[in-house]
Amino acid sequence: MFALGVAPRRVAALGIVGRRSGRLIWFPIVLTEVDGERYVVSMLGPNVNWVRNLAAAHGRAVLRHGRREDVRLTEVEPAHRPPILRRYVQIAPGARPHIPVGRDAPLTDWQRIAADYPVFRITR
Repeated sequence: MFALGVAPRRVAALGIVGRRSGRLIWFPIVLTEVDGERYVVSMLGPNVNWVRNLAAAHGRAVLRHGRREDVRLTEVEPAHRPPILRRYVQIAPGARPHIPVGRDAPLTDWQRIAADYPVFRITR
């Protein structure tokens, strides 16, 4: 479904230049919107290839969500992550086994794990 362009509304593709290959690498993401801003969350923590590739690319990426747009992803400080992480888990069921906080838990519970899950704000 994703390759045909009929993915759910919140699903998009993020392309980041590989730090070793130099090629654009695409992978599916769940767009999380909070207070009118768009975010991407690394449900597997900071030590995954796409996060490392993003750092090597200085935050530059390509977002494909109906149309292709060049974007910059900026890491959100842990103190500001709890409402974004909670919203992400509410809309991304596949993330629930990877993030050890209930989807409706109070923000204080999210604060305890916020530093373990990188969150990036999407801007143009």
